[in-house]
Amino acid sequence: MSLLHLSFYSSFTLSCLGLAFHRTHLISALLCLESMMLSMYITLSVWPVETQMTSVTLAPVFMLTFSACEAGTGLAMLVASTRTHGSDHLHNLNLLQC
Repeated sequence: MSLLHLSFYSSFTLSCLGLAFHRTHLISALLCLESMMLSMYITLSVWPVETQMTSVTLAPVFMLTFSACEAGTGLAMLVASTRTHGSDHLHNLNLLQC
């Protein structure tokens, strides 16, 4: 395994661990999701160059589009929860009360 692959795998794993263990604020969960998307985007961008395939070069563009939509939706949820509940703490949010 090359150093490049190791750095992509470790960045994705660290962002998954951050999402699993730091669930106090919604903004920290959103940042962990964005770092996961960024590591996947960089991996999908480098992969066609390494394999010299031109058929999968459009995949990073779709991934970037979906991550931008996810970021916009997450920020809208953050603003909505802050306005209704007063903070972005995840323990204040209950799906049965919303």
